[in-house]
Order: sequence, then C-alpha cells, then structure tokens
Amino acid sequence: MEVFRSIPVISMTGWTGDEAARAAFAGELRRVCHEVGFFVLVDHGIEQQFLDDYFALVRQFFALPLETKATIEKLNSPHFRGWERIGSELTDNKVDYREQVDCSSEYEPYAPGAMPAYLRIDGPNQWLRDDVLPGMRAGVLGFMQRMGAIADQLMEALAIGLGVAPDTFRVRFGERPHSLTKLISYPPTPSGMAGVNSHHDAGFLTLLAQNGVGGLQAQNPDGEWIDVPPTPGTLVVNLGEMLQSMTGNYYVATTHRVITQQERFSVAYFHGPDLRAPLDPLDLDPSFGEAVAASPWHRRAGFMATRDQLLAGASGTTGRSAGVFGQQLWNYYCRSYPKNVEQHHADALAVRTAGKAE
Repeated sequence: MEVFRSIPVISMTGWTGDEAARAAFAGELRRVCHEVGFFVLVDHGIEQQFLDDYFALVRQFFALPLETKATIEKLNSPHFRGWERIGSELTDNKVDYREQVDCSSEYEPYAPGAMPAYLRIDGPNQWLRDDVLPGMRAGVLGFMQRMGAIADQLMEALAIGLGVAPDTFRVRFGERPHSLTKLISYPPTPSGMAGVNSHHDAGFLTLLAQNGVGGLQAQNPDGEWIDVPPTPGTLVVNLGEMLQSMTGNYYVATTHRVITQQERFSVAYFHGPDLRAPLDPLDLDPSFGEAVAASPWHRRAGFMATRDQLLAGASGTTGRSAGVFGQQLWNYYCRSYPKNVEQHHADALAVRTAGKAE
C-alpha cells in the first residue's frame, strides 16, 4: 500500500448509475477508506446556493454580541448542546482555539439521572429565537437532513465494499439515530496552538463543508501532515473510530487537525446511530483481517484516550473502543468538556470513582 501524499477526490455520479457503476463506486470507496480514510466528495447533489446561504447564517451567528450568544451557552445544557467560547473544548487535553455551536438529533430526553450516563446525551438543542437570528433552527436542521441523506448513501456503499448486506449499517443504527453538527469559527491560530488539535473523530462518518479557507490537515502513515483542499462546493468526508472498530481496523479513522493563518469557517456533520447501538465487529471475509495484519499502520491504529487515561498521563490514540456507541460519545464529552460533566453529571462521576475504589 502506497502512503498517501494528497487527498483523493470521489464523485457521487457512480452511485447514481447502473449496477456496474454502483459496484465500481463501492469498490473505489472501499479502497480509499482503507488506504486514506479521507476524501473530497464532488457531484454530491447539494446546491451551491444552499451552502452559500448556510455559511451566511453561520457568519451572522458568530458576528452577534457575546452576550447574545451566551444565552445558549453550552455550559447551560446537560445534553452538551449550544455555543461555546474560544478555548472551551479540549482535544487530547490541549485547548482548541475555536468558537463553535453544537447541535444534535433531538429526542425526548431520558429521565433525569438516567444510567448508563451516556443516555443523558439525548435531549433538546438550544436555539436563538427567530427575532434574534431568523432561520437558525430551520437552517441547521435542514443542513443535518441533507448531510444525513448523503451519509446514508455512503454507508450503504461502504457496506457493499465490505461484502455485507447494503442495509447493514442502517439496521445497526437503530430507532433513535444520534447525529451531531458543529458550526465552527476559527480565528487565525496563535503560534504553538491549533484551531483543533490532532484527533480522531468519535463517530462513524463525518461530512464537512469549508468556506474556501485552508487549514485542515490529515496525517499520513509517515507522520506527514497533508493539506485537505478547501475547494468551494465540495464536501470533505472522513471516517470515525466506530467504523474502524466495527471493521477490525480495515476502515481507518485518520488523525487530523486544523491550523489556519486567516479567519476560517466550517460546518461539520457527524453521522451516528442510536446511543444504545452495539459496536460488535462485522462478520467479514478473512481477507480484510489479512489486509490489516499486513499493514503496520492499520494494526497499530488505536482510539482516542479517555479522560481518565489523559489525567494519568496518556495521550493520542492509546485508548480502546467502547462496546456501545453512546459510551464512545460519552467518553468524547468527558475528555473534551470536563466542566460540563462536573456541572451536570457529578453523580455519574461519583459512580465511576466509587467503582474504581471497590
């Protein structure tokens, strides 16, 4: 396998063709997701006007006064939704230099104090009123719906590439699929810092739109940082740790980061299943395991360290996959937003600490 030095481009047109074209698309997608884990998607069907309008909404939000944005501050949400100030998120226990808004799939929350604690992630988003920012809720939910439709198609093609039933992931995703979107504003990155530090995504599949400003980089097996082009009208797609886990490291979650020299906006969509969805490995042909065994990069691919591991001095991808999607997502929130966890879920921390002491 050759080490990638650039980010591949994949066109969705093959997926809309005849049976042979769809099979060829699935085969190419399988190869790219095995060898790189990152690609630029073109011909995806999202109108440029929609993306332009959405980025206009994003710019409007971040231009609002701090006191207005603070009315939906993430620290107010036990479900980890809302706006956060620069420096609020930690990645690999390092401060990220970005401002953002998080929104997720909305469901009736579980009862207060629900256990396992990851069930508490489900709940409502925080929205600005339409008289403050017209169209915020409709715009964000519309973006999530469109990205989710593309992600569903890619997940079907990924399944076909693995030789399993096309609806494998759709069935695994369960009755309350939980996806996340981020609206992100990156000021120029100060020296020695990162807009977002090097990491893997925790979920299954990430779709990202950029505003034409670079800064996103993926790390290849040689440790080199490869620029991901911010080509207007395209979507960047990368895999998360859950696909890596379920495929025995055949599909790989590639380490990436953002360092930018100028103001940058991006909008990311993270496709995910029911919080209760098990992450049991897929029953794959032995050839996939053999390919992993033959590649040091794939064999050594790990998972982001948990908060406890970070506090014990670990870093990077020294962790292990959780057995349930919600636990993997809970691990992300615990290491990235410890203040939120302490403020809203101290009882869950006490249970975890007591369990360790026994």
